[in-house]
Amino acid sequence: MTCSRLFFVGTAGSGKSALTGAFGQWVTNEGYDCITVNLDPGADSLPYEVDVDIRDWVRLSEVMKEYGLGPNGAQVLASDMLALNIAEVVDVIDGFDTDYALIDTPGQLELFAFRKSSQVVVEALSPESSAAAFLFDPVLSKDPNGFVTSMLLSTTVRLRLQLSFIPVLSKSDLLSEAEQDMIGSWSSDFQSLWAALCDSPTSAQTQVSLEFLQAIDALGAGMPLSFVSSDTWEGMTDIYAAVQMALQGGEDVDR
Repeated sequence: MTCSRLFFVGTAGSGKSALTGAFGQWVTNEGYDCITVNLDPGADSLPYEVDVDIRDWVRLSEVMKEYGLGPNGAQVLASDMLALNIAEVVDVIDGFDTDYALIDTPGQLELFAFRKSSQVVVEALSPESSAAAFLFDPVLSKDPNGFVTSMLLSTTVRLRLQLSFIPVLSKSDLLSEAEQDMIGSWSSDFQSLWAALCDSPTSAQTQVSLEFLQAIDALGAGMPLSFVSSDTWEGMTDIYAAVQMALQGGEDVDR
């Protein structure tokens, strides 16, 4: 039986690797089995023990040296090489008898979500058994314009990956309770976000944000955020519940 597979997706610095490790620890403490999968060929170090590592097939430093490329060009080539090797990666993942595969994606979101190779990777990793947790940056999300920008990016990634989608605000411990309440109201009530935008200083950015918000609302793409922290483990239960609802009809994994 294919295990449930959870991709952690977000912009560089949003906390994907930290959340992969923290959620893996939480899952283990709850009595379930999980493995961690690193899909970032450029990762220097990771805050968790990796069970399946794309660097065993493709390593950014070696791509740079072999092809005479700089970091950016090597990242693009490495993302395509990831797709070429994904069948072998899947075979290794399938060799584990586990409940969950937690998949840490490359730091450069655009390389994972917006290239054709990403569709090959997602298809190989059983999309019917997979969900994606998209990480909202807490600093950007404190501003209504920044929050709409994050929503737009989240919506775009959701449409690109075509997976069950779980929006989370990472590093929630960096926010005050009032800030969490404010952002929570924006994510669950677009009228609240619209009012916050209208109260912002008049600018071209605010006008564009209002237009984007209308488009996101028309698509029905808005989803309430779960607030999570890799340090305090806030929200781990919410991620688990969302994965089970999306992939198992709400049923718990058999221990």
